Amino acid sequence: MTEISGSPAGQVITDFSSGIGRLTLNNPSRKNAITSSMAEQIAAFCAHVVADESIGAAIIDSVGDYFCSGADTRDLAAASAAPASTEAVARVSAVYDAFVDFGSLPVPTVSVVVGGAVGAGLNLALAADVVLVTPDATLESGFVNRHIHPGGGHFTLLGRVLNRQQAMVIGVLGHAVTGTEAVRLGTAWKALPKPALAHEALALVEGAAADPVLARRIKRSAVLELGPNAVSWAAAVELERGVQMWSMARKGDTGWKVRAAEHS
Repeated sequence: MTEISGSPAGQVITDFSSGIGRLTLNNPSRKNAITSSMAEQIAAFCAHVVADESIGAAIIDSVGDYFCSGADTRDLAAASAAPASTEAVARVSAVYDAFVDFGSLPVPTVSVVVGGAVGAGLNLALAADVVLVTPDATLESGFVNRHIHPGGGHFTLLGRVLNRQQAMVIGVLGHAVTGTEAVRLGTAWKALPKPALAHEALALVEGAAADPVLARRIKRSAVLELGPNAVSWAAAVELERGVQMWSMARKGDTGWKVRAAEHS
């Protein structure tokens, strides 16, 4: 195993072997909420995959029973105290930029969602080319329920796998779906019990991992031929950033204290 920056809780675990880059979120006590430090490590993982042409596929999964509850509420609270500040914008942007990095990898990618993916965690799951879920997993936009505007190009990501009405129900009205429902809607590829997910992920990327050069060329063609969205993901991130920071200013840092206390 090759690790970028160690694997204590609150970090990520990385492995590069057999043609596969594996990124594992390791913050289980906070439902694998993404901290600023973890975002930096995700970006570093992505840079490694881009540079290492012996890697033909990438998998993102998590430690514990929950994939990702979104950005760490302590970071969001800090950013909400002064959302127009350079530091706040940089803090929030670092998380989303790391997700864009993962979603822009030149190799096929698979996310393995156990338990749930909420808010920025759903963004991260949907950044992958293929999503695997447990049947009882909760996939939830989460932004409206936290009284902030979506960020990270949320609607562009939803629009890649859902029709307009479905994206409105999930992203605008805030309704959650289960893993089983996600497969029916086309948001996820398969819903399997947790023990079977890792095996399925490896089976999916086996061919790509065996021929990384070809896998990268095929991935590029797929991205080019499947076509851009009405608004590109990069443009969507910029479009949402300002209004999300406004919604965080309205909420303020104290608005996060109850939710943060629940995770402590």
